[in-house]
Amino acid sequence: MEIVEELASEFGLKREYSQNIINLLDEGCTIPFIARYRKEMHGTCDDQTLRMFADRLKYLRNLNDEKEKVQKVITEQGKWTSELENALKQARTMTEVEDIYRPYKPKRKTRASVAIAKGLEPLADVIIAQSKAFIVGEEAKKYISEEVASAQDAIQGAKDIIAERISDDAELRKELRVLLAEKATISCELVENENSATYETYAGFKQEAKNIPSHRILAINRGENEKCLKVSVNIEQERCLQLIRKAYKKNNEDTDAIMEEVIEDSYERLLFPSLERELRSSLTDRANEQAIKMFEVNLKPLLMEAPLKNNIILGLDPAYRTGCKIAVIDKNGNVLDTTVIYPTPPQSKTEESIAKLKVLIEKHNVDIVSIGNGTASKEAEIFVAELIKHVSRPVSYAVVSEAGASVYSASKLGAEEFPEFDVSLRSAVSIARRLQDPLAELIKIDVKSIGVGQYQHDMPQNRLTEVLTGVVEDCVNSVGVDLNTASPSLLSYVSGLNMSIAKNIVSYRAKVKGIKNRNELLSVSKLGPKAYEQCAGFLRVVGGEEILDNTAVHPESYEATKKLLSLFSMTEQDIKNNNLSELPNLVRIKGDEIVAKEIGVGVPTLNDIVSELLKPGRDIRESMPKPVLRSDVLSMEDLQEGMVLSGVVRNVIDFGAFVDIGVHQDGLVHISQISDSFIRHPSEALKVGQRVDVKVLSVDLNKKRISLTMKNISDENKTQE
Repeated sequence: MEIVEELASEFGLKREYSQNIINLLDEGCTIPFIARYRKEMHGTCDDQTLRMFADRLKYLRNLNDEKEKVQKVITEQGKWTSELENALKQARTMTEVEDIYRPYKPKRKTRASVAIAKGLEPLADVIIAQSKAFIVGEEAKKYISEEVASAQDAIQGAKDIIAERISDDAELRKELRVLLAEKATISCELVENENSATYETYAGFKQEAKNIPSHRILAINRGENEKCLKVSVNIEQERCLQLIRKAYKKNNEDTDAIMEEVIEDSYERLLFPSLERELRSSLTDRANEQAIKMFEVNLKPLLMEAPLKNNIILGLDPAYRTGCKIAVIDKNGNVLDTTVIYPTPPQSKTEESIAKLKVLIEKHNVDIVSIGNGTASKEAEIFVAELIKHVSRPVSYAVVSEAGASVYSASKLGAEEFPEFDVSLRSAVSIARRLQDPLAELIKIDVKSIGVGQYQHDMPQNRLTEVLTGVVEDCVNSVGVDLNTASPSLLSYVSGLNMSIAKNIVSYRAKVKGIKNRNELLSVSKLGPKAYEQCAGFLRVVGGEEILDNTAVHPESYEATKKLLSLFSMTEQDIKNNNLSELPNLVRIKGDEIVAKEIGVGVPTLNDIVSELLKPGRDIRESMPKPVLRSDVLSMEDLQEGMVLSGVVRNVIDFGAFVDIGVHQDGLVHISQISDSFIRHPSEALKVGQRVDVKVLSVDLNKKRISLTMKNISDENKTQE
């Protein structure tokens, strides 16, 4: 089956759609562009499906390249056969191709290669044939030479050759691999050292490999790497030996004992260690992909959190000895003021700090205080709650994740943006901006440092970066970017652009004192027609010369859009005045296929145009839950069993979700406590940023652990918003 058909079958697509997607990718089109502006060519696949398609296309092409390489090597050895050709054609995975190649692959010096060099391969052929017409001992004497001292040495060499042949048997390896995948167990022993207490849970651990959750696999791997755990794969050896005997042992008394020895040696010395490594590797790959998937699932809602626009925000980066760094930003994210206060121990200058911030709040009309959730966050939150009581204007606060803020602050990008600020003041600005526009600020941080998931440092970093970068691209392009205010970092994630072109856009708009229409992009250095095609629809010009430039309608569809308006006696002025509420109904009455044909587009593009005309300049994040704003504080000591609280999901993991309930320490809702209905994974019910009601099950002040449930909650005794 060729790649086009295989992908069409796997993704349930028409063959033409599969071919179209491949062609678009090969032409250099980006996933966001294909998903949004080429729907007719692929049957309205979403961006996630298209990314999976692109990943699978890459794998299948690499698989084909590997097959060609294997065929070439075996052919050069003069050993290519029709059987090998058929086997290679049927191979569906890299592992299967590797199995076929194994017997022909150049090997390091092995016991078998030494025996072959001594001329013992013919003896191995005779023994493995297990003919009754010869006696092994007598046959072996024929091979005594200067290099082979005795018949027994000849037999041993032949046995080594046979053992390697058995180990290289592709079909046998496949059968044993399936058996291990189904029946093997993983067991752990605790190794006593200074870090072993972390892994006490895994002392005496034993579970079927196929049933071990991904997070446990990663925990076991980390424990093994830290030399705290001794890990082993276990399976009933006799079951494996029976498979080998069935394939290689015949009824010959003279060779039975030799073949039994060879089979056991091949299994214990060659096959099992190799298959054990393969099993551990496949479990790790599966666990890595699951963990990366969780990063992907958690990152998107975090990036898509509703921005708090049109607010003056005071960012507070908490600390103890060095003081809390303060930065006030205006409605556009520009820094208005900075300072340092010392309300936390050891200085504890609370009154002085209140007086200082009170002046700043009233001077700049601050609406919200954004507090980082790192070191000294709890003390800072208590301080801010007290501060609010002393100011004359209404002020609230929110605690935001500061994961990665220090990475950004110390980065080249942070230094370029605020060369006059020290690292900690840059963090305060970042914390304020995270509340004002989470997407615009978080994209400045290395995606691996954002901190939503598990074991990010144990993941294959290239794969993790690739997946998370894809999430950022999809979010940025689904929201759209203001061409005249976006930072180079934000612009660089727009379809078709990179950091170099993004900087050129910023330089150009400064030179012309603001971009008036999308067509001006073609005047930007290094931004050619192809890049323009890919990026134009995702860039917005607010208040420009062309009203459609502030929508997701692509310039290639402007003519069709104007035909649509004309068809129903409407004008661009109606777009500006929001007088198009009847348009969807008029299209429906006339028939969307008829309308689409008349204006020269497909139905999916027609639907997108209508949707955009109804709400020009809209931000899809406005429909997302707003950040939780508070004016008072609750401590962990205040929590009581049975108390019902409102919280925000901060992280979704394989075994549950962590929820911020406003006490500095996030509580855990175990998967068993999320829903009365059965769910396979917490992500089926929860996502980052979601507001939920939870009930306190238990509080452990010493270990700083809070157990929560979402089951059996009533509105009675609800404690906090």
